[in-house]
Amino acid sequence: MSINNRESQNNLVDNYHSALLGIQHLLAMYSGAVLVPLLIGGALKFSAAQMTYLISIDIFMCGLATFLQLFTNRIFGIGLPVILGCAIQAVAPLEMIGQNFSIGTMYGAIIASAVFVFLIAGLFAKIRKFFPPLVTGTVITVIGLTLIPIGFVNLGGGSATAKSFGSGNNLIVGLFTILVVLVCSVYGRGFISRIAVLIGLLLGTILASLMGMVSFKAVVDASWFHFPQPFYFGTPRFDVSSILTMIAISLVSLVESTGVFFALGDITKKPIGEKDLKKGYRAEALAGILGGIFNTFPYTTFSQNVSLVQLSGIKSRQPIYYAAGFLMLLGLLPKIGALATIIPTPVIGGATVIMFGMIAIQGIRILEKVDFSNNKNILVAAISIGAGLGVSVEPNIFQSLPETVRLIFSNGVVIASLCAVLLNLIIQPDRVTNKIKNPAGSVKQQEN
Repeated sequence: MSINNRESQNNLVDNYHSALLGIQHLLAMYSGAVLVPLLIGGALKFSAAQMTYLISIDIFMCGLATFLQLFTNRIFGIGLPVILGCAIQAVAPLEMIGQNFSIGTMYGAIIASAVFVFLIAGLFAKIRKFFPPLVTGTVITVIGLTLIPIGFVNLGGGSATAKSFGSGNNLIVGLFTILVVLVCSVYGRGFISRIAVLIGLLLGTILASLMGMVSFKAVVDASWFHFPQPFYFGTPRFDVSSILTMIAISLVSLVESTGVFFALGDITKKPIGEKDLKKGYRAEALAGILGGIFNTFPYTTFSQNVSLVQLSGIKSRQPIYYAAGFLMLLGLLPKIGALATIIPTPVIGGATVIMFGMIAIQGIRILEKVDFSNNKNILVAAISIGAGLGVSVEPNIFQSLPETVRLIFSNGVVIASLCAVLLNLIIQPDRVTNKIKNPAGSVKQQEN
């Protein structure tokens, strides 16, 4: 479906080709967009009707969030061909907040952290040097490693206490999904390899249906059309520890988005300065505020769509406008959202085990840029990863602390982020730098 660019790099293409490219972008991000509400809604025991609403409004908000980033003005919008979707690094913290407090507290934390990001966007654009590859690579690695157990629990059936957990049927469809994703990724050509997860979810669900593991009742019961409803799950509540946790996650998301912005800036030949970053951060913050109001999730720039921009050769925003419009349209059709709710939990688990593992590998690839012949860099990474994983395995280690402090420090990603940033500053107090390997293998000193 990829279209060869027969015009100059940044020329607009005709509407037909733009629409086709928009569908490509939608398919590339769709699995990532629906998996987050499926994971969080499942962990919070949402009903079929609640899950249908959650997925539908999330799809709608992905489109709206993308529009906010495309529509550039003096205040927000970076104006690059980017697509926004749910921040997958927020899954574990949001599940923890929702389970320990309430759904309202979860959405209150999303809104408050997004407001914080909007207010400090300009400052963060200036201090991004405090997040060199040593810090970002360490944190992203921990995010992936701490999410993998969630994928495995889902692969087994979703609850270790359930009688069917680890049953033969669950393992068969979960492992089959992994196999499909693997085959499509390795042997699929072009666009097929880029939607391997989506194909895995589809074929895994078909197999599960043949085994009697799928019910279409949610699709039958869902309405054909609805409008987004603010505070569908209740009014937001604000808890300091929950807000601080989500602020930490939001800052990690900004670091990831920064990398995507610079990658697309390089592809489209658009220089990215502090003003551009500030507007990009603010667009994500506005999307997060709206996400909290309409009871969805924080939104971040998706990196998987960058390769499609490069692959197609079309570097204008026109195809992304189509993708955003299609997302908003699909979000108004609950039956489309209900289709995602029929995906069996083991199928979701099989797909997410791979996705979460890839997040960890992404962090490791970033760490490859760091000179680990320097013992200081080794210490920062080792302590941060060790602390983050240790807390994730045994979060009750801080049970004697006050509740607010306990919630913050019982999250492995937050602990890893704090350790990485603070240790990088303390161990290297004069200049916030890391030695970065160049492609030739030598080492140069780079200020971040």
